[in-house]
Amino acid sequence: MEKIIIKKEQAGMRIDKFLKVEFFSYSRGEIIKNIKNGEVAVNSKKVKPSYILKEKDVLQIKNFSESKESKLIANNEIKLKIIFEDENVVVINKQAGIQVHPSHNEKTNTIANALIKYFPKIKNVHDESKDAFLRPGIVHRLDKDTSGVLAVAKNQKAFNELKKLFKDRKISKKYVAICEGIFAQKEGLIEKPIARSTSYRKQVIARENTLTKIRKAETRYKVIKEQDNFSVVEVFPKTGRMHQIRIHLASEGHPVVGDLVYGKNSSAKRQLLHAEELKFELLGKKYDFLASLPPDFKNFLANV
Repeated sequence: MEKIIIKKEQAGMRIDKFLKVEFFSYSRGEIIKNIKNGEVAVNSKKVKPSYILKEKDVLQIKNFSESKESKLIANNEIKLKIIFEDENVVVINKQAGIQVHPSHNEKTNTIANALIKYFPKIKNVHDESKDAFLRPGIVHRLDKDTSGVLAVAKNQKAFNELKKLFKDRKISKKYVAICEGIFAQKEGLIEKPIARSTSYRKQVIARENTLTKIRKAETRYKVIKEQDNFSVVEVFPKTGRMHQIRIHLASEGHPVVGDLVYGKNSSAKRQLLHAEELKFELLGKKYDFLASLPPDFKNFLANV
C-alpha cells in the first residue's frame, strides 16, 4: 500500500483530479472506479471521487500499479531521427504528431516505445517516481505536436546529472515559433506565473484567486521575421513549465499558429513550434545540438 501526505499547495483539489495528475497513465474513469471500489482511503476512511483534499490528509492507495500493465512495449515501426549519440546521450529530432512517452490513451506509439527498441539498455534508466518505467532515459519532454531536439540519457549516471541540469536551469534552450499577428515589442521578457486550470487539462496565467499551485515562469522572445499578419519568433524559456511557451505567447495576444488549446482555428495542421537548439555541459563534455526547421514551417510561410 502506498501513502501520500497532502501538502498545502495540493489542498483544495478533488481527489480524483489529484490522482489523475499523480498517476497519469490512468484515465480519470479508471481512477474514479478505483476510488468507488475502496482502493483509495483518506485518513483510513472511504471517500467519494468528489472529496476535497485538505492539508495533511493521508491518502492510502492500493492496487493501482497492479491494475495496469507495468510494461513498456518496444515499437520498431517508429523511425527515430538521430542527431547525435555517444556513451552518455542520444539526441533525436522529434517529429510532430508523436507523444514522448505513453499515457492512458496511447500505449505503444511513442518515442519511449521506439527508444527501447533502438537502445534496449535505456529501459532500466529512470528515477523512482510513479510510472517512471514509461519514461526511460527521458528528463525533458516536448508536446505531442512540437518538433525538435530531444536529449535522452543512455545510462543512470548521465540521467541523474542531466535531470539535475534541467532542475537547476543550466540548460540553454531555443525554440522557433510562428505566431499570429505582429508584435509591438520586437523582443522582450514575459514573466507571468502559471498554474493548472481547474480542469487540469491545460495551463492558465495565475491570478491572486487561483486555486491550483502557482509556478514562476519566464520566457524571453525575439521577433526575427514578419510576413503578412504572422511573426517568426525565437523563444528562450528560462523555466520549463508545461505549455509555457504556448500560454505565454498567447497571453501577449500572439498565440502559436495551429495551437487549438491556447489559440484559434488555423490552416496549419499542428502548432508551429519547434525546439531548434539545446546546449549543456554533461560529465565534462560540452554539447550543442541543432534541429533544422521542418518542412511544414517553410510551407506555411510560402503559402500565406
